Amino acid sequence: MDIVRNYQKELERILSDITLKAVTPSLLLHSCCAPCSSYCLEYLTDYFNVTIYYYNPNISYREEYDRRVQEQIRLIKALPFKNPISFIEGSYEPEAFYQIVKGLENEPEGGDRCFACYELRLREAAKCAKERGFDYFTTTLSISPHKNAAKLNEIGEQAGSEYGVSYLNSDFKKRNGYKRSIELSREYELYRQDYCGCVYSMANSHKEDRP
Repeated sequence: MDIVRNYQKELERILSDITLKAVTPSLLLHSCCAPCSSYCLEYLTDYFNVTIYYYNPNISYREEYDRRVQEQIRLIKALPFKNPISFIEGSYEPEAFYQIVKGLENEPEGGDRCFACYELRLREAAKCAKERGFDYFTTTLSISPHKNAAKLNEIGEQAGSEYGVSYLNSDFKKRNGYKRSIELSREYELYRQDYCGCVYSMANSHKEDRP
């Protein structure tokens, strides 16, 4: 029988240990967009020196990508925080996304195509975290009710193991995280897109909007 892990509880145990240490650890936080990062930053900057890592080659159309980057930067500048927030923009390489999802184009949202996309972004985050000497890395993706937190943590742990850097287990939708992200998005008037980023999620979103 599979054990259902409570990733929020696992995170809380790590945070409890961190509060007992004299040195604030560093965290590379992969962010999919400003709205999703809002609650994560509000929560995590009490415990870490956070650097946002913006690597999202899945986003279709350069204009959309650039708009999300600028919103991310604007939010970082506007947020009050206990510890400093830095920003790293990864390469915009949509060809990497299309290569990794080749043959999965017709998979449903939330299935194997999305899992491949998770892996692409989390492996790159793990690589960046290792190269730059971060203590931990994680992603904002689990804040979405449409994202599979168990799969994200599985992929993150594997990538962390391969690159030799600790993955911070999390399920940011817990503790009303998703609700809080909506509140913060309103407070800071953030651009909230209605699809994850790729052409497939865009098509699915538009399909759901049809009467």
